[in-house]
Amino acid sequence: MTTTASMPATYGPLQFPGRAGLTLWQFSRARRLGLISGPDAGGGRWSAAVFNDALARIDAVRQAVGTMPDVGAVRAEEQLAERFSMTVHSGTAAELARRGHLPVVGDHKGHALYCGLALGNLTNRRKVERASAAGQLHLRDVVPLYRQADLDRLARSRRVDWAAVRATPKGHRSPLAGAPHPEEADSRTVRALTLALSRQRRATVRRVGPRAVDRSPGTLSTGVLQ
Repeated sequence: MTTTASMPATYGPLQFPGRAGLTLWQFSRARRLGLISGPDAGGGRWSAAVFNDALARIDAVRQAVGTMPDVGAVRAEEQLAERFSMTVHSGTAAELARRGHLPVVGDHKGHALYCGLALGNLTNRRKVERASAAGQLHLRDVVPLYRQADLDRLARSRRVDWAAVRATPKGHRSPLAGAPHPEEADSRTVRALTLALSRQRRATVRRVGPRAVDRSPGTLSTGVLQ
């Protein structure tokens, strides 16, 4: 039995959750949600008063923080695929974050961590379907190059001279290199995107004929590099 005399005067960042019966991720989320205040005793420690207050509310704290820790993209997408019994493409978690449905709350070794609480509460299948379609990453040698939504947006652009794209000889700079693209895209992404669009466009010309293509830039399928 723990007596008052054996209770410490202050608690550190490992001691606090350990004595309160919280995992580290539960403790971190409780702090993020304002359920447990920040250190108040100096040296990054909490006073006994703050600890005792949290301990008195510990069941409510556990319920509020949920049961799922913050996770990376792969784990988040696996959870959604299992929950909705559907295919969830790589890139869906990032797209859900862009749309405000799945906040990024940190990172681990340079990779985004997504809010487990928001993930656990994400029950709208249609939101996931749309994000999966738009956020699908097209790969080359297992390296992510671009999103389907970026490809579709560029395909619809009226600023692209598709006749000039088709006429560009191999090894020459494509007019697509000057097309609008996401601000965050790096040069490798842009090069890969423009190359894929050019190939897909030429394939479309062979299938439907030049007149149909010249009237409209069209919409690309998801199987660009297949």
